[in-house]
Amino acid sequence: MKRSEALASIRNEVEEIVGKKVQLKADKGRKRIVTRVGYIENAFPNLFTVRVKNDFDESLTLSYTYSDVLTSTVEIKVVS
Repeated sequence: MKRSEALASIRNEVEEIVGKKVQLKADKGRKRIVTRVGYIENAFPNLFTVRVKNDFDESLTLSYTYSDVLTSTVEIKVVS
């Protein structure tokens, strides 16, 4: 599968779960993995945004690219 086809497939999968609760595991480098729970807010052509709450109950918007998912830097799991 070509990279562009893989990115299009990932984009379609993310667009299907917009508004659903997800768990994100993001590899921040140097053996640091951050796990957060939030809602996929929007899916744009090159990236998607996730609304999460931090430790102080403040709402944050994080953005990730589809390439992050392709390279396993970010893992998305739908939770109920």
